[in-house]
Amino acid sequence: MNSLNAEYSPHLPTVLVLSGHDPTGGAGLVADAESVAACGGWAMTIPTALTVQDLRDVHSLHPLPASCIREAAKALASLPIAAIKIGLIADLEGLDAVVDVIKRRPGIPVVADPVLRAGGGASLATQELIDAYRQQLLPMIDILTPNRGELARLAGADYQDDTERCVSLMHQGCQAVLVTGTDDPEPGKARDTVSHTLHTPDSDRQWTWPRLPASYHGSGCTLASALAARLAAGETLVQACEQAQVFAWQALAHGWDPGHGQSLPRRLWKMPTPRFSPDEVKV
Repeated sequence: MNSLNAEYSPHLPTVLVLSGHDPTGGAGLVADAESVAACGGWAMTIPTALTVQDLRDVHSLHPLPASCIREAAKALASLPIAAIKIGLIADLEGLDAVVDVIKRRPGIPVVADPVLRAGGGASLATQELIDAYRQQLLPMIDILTPNRGELARLAGADYQDDTERCVSLMHQGCQAVLVTGTDDPEPGKARDTVSHTLHTPDSDRQWTWPRLPASYHGSGCTLASALAARLAAGETLVQACEQAQVFAWQALAHGWDPGHGQSLPRRLWKMPTPRFSPDEVKV
């Protein structure tokens, strides 16, 4: 590296991302990488699955071999990682591989977005996989970012409300839970707002945001990856949660509606948008 590059090259907090690939770019690895980059970090990505989906639902799911996940992580072993973000895990073998990857990076904050169901309703996880997730992965997670439906599936049917569910997951080893209310608002909450609640062993904290009119594909990935990037940069948990929400809300507010289902968060919305006249667009 020459002296000019050395002088102006910033330190980029690196986030190792293990998640599925979404060909729409709304969720999955593309969403993760864009969010990390927009929040000042660098994403190193390892796919756990390929999906066939559009902006309405997931049509099929194809787990990558666990050996590929392990080999990809091994190739990155010498590179510095400041945080780990876990997204879609498609099968038990993939879960085992992800657990192995985390074990090889002790002391690094782990953010997990438990992708259990597609926005269109398709289930992406069996009960056996959910049970294994709870037993094997939860004790390694610093902060879990489920929506209310995912929280209920992970915790099981023995609990009356979100607080009890979060406490049960923290008793199983998870250090904190940020419950998002975008998809399924809490009973009694105003319908024109969205509440996200952080549960820790010591305290709870809630943020409320104006509800946007559209339905979005990839909002959970956007929030969780931004949170991982902020933790990688050295922010406290509360600071990182708050800054990630600010970023995610802006990405949704500047989202793009292709007209074929859910809208897409624009995580790079500050970049200039090219303008074309109809005559310039060739199909």
